[in-house]
Amino acid sequence: MALKITEDCINCGACISECPNNAIYEPGEPWRMSDGTCINDDTEHDPISDDFYYIVPDKCTECKGFYDEPQCVAVCPVDSIIEDEDHEESEEDLLAKKAKLHCE
Repeated sequence: MALKITEDCINCGACISECPNNAIYEPGEPWRMSDGTCINDDTEHDPISDDFYYIVPDKCTECKGFYDEPQCVAVCPVDSIIEDEDHEESEEDLLAKKAKLHCE
């Protein structure tokens, strides 16, 4: 299951550098699949949030294959990162997504 950042986010930015998939973006910032991945798709997508940091579900693997726990959750000082019920995925699916994002 991908993760999402709630409106409780205080925009501290602690999470952004922790993501091994570059799935976290600043409020209002457009995102691309190619950002921090080996995927050759520079299509610019509209921001998911203009008000607080956000996670792109197509790039989130909950840090599977990198760490034992999601690093963004571990560093968030206000616990504003939760499971995204709209994007349920098995551990197998998340590991396959990681392999695709990093051309393994």
